[in-house]
Amino acid sequence: MQSRPQVRLARTPDGRRIEVSRDLPVDRMLAWELLTDTWRWPDWGPTVTDVEAPDRFISAGDEGKVRVLGGPWVSFAVTFADGERWTWDVAGIPATGHRAEYLGEEQCRVVFEVPLLAAGYVPVCQRALSNIARILLEEPGERNETE
Repeated sequence: MQSRPQVRLARTPDGRRIEVSRDLPVDRMLAWELLTDTWRWPDWGPTVTDVEAPDRFISAGDEGKVRVLGGPWVSFAVTFADGERWTWDVAGIPATGHRAEYLGEEQCRVVFEVPLLAAGYVPVCQRALSNIARILLEEPGERNETE
């Protein structure tokens, strides 16, 4: 059930956003773990090269810094996280939302919610979804690394 990334306009808890999603034949919790694991963000996030965060796995209220590709360290704050969806502000600006939706046993949909004013970021999210698919489907042993 692996699909190609899909793009659509949708209403989210943060208003209208562009949703970039991909269905994957993996357990939703594995996808959620990857999305919230700050140690793995550089593995799947095309624009993230390093992360400084208070904990390995994010939670609401966390603040830290990400180093962006070809650029400086930028502050972030996790504004919402409930076990299914998390959002953040980057450099004080509302950024992408992240979801892992249950579609059935060993099936999920990974979704990025892109603010309308950041529509140019859609190709980056499509690339991130491809990276996430590769990690979850081809490198299953790496997602369970511990300190």
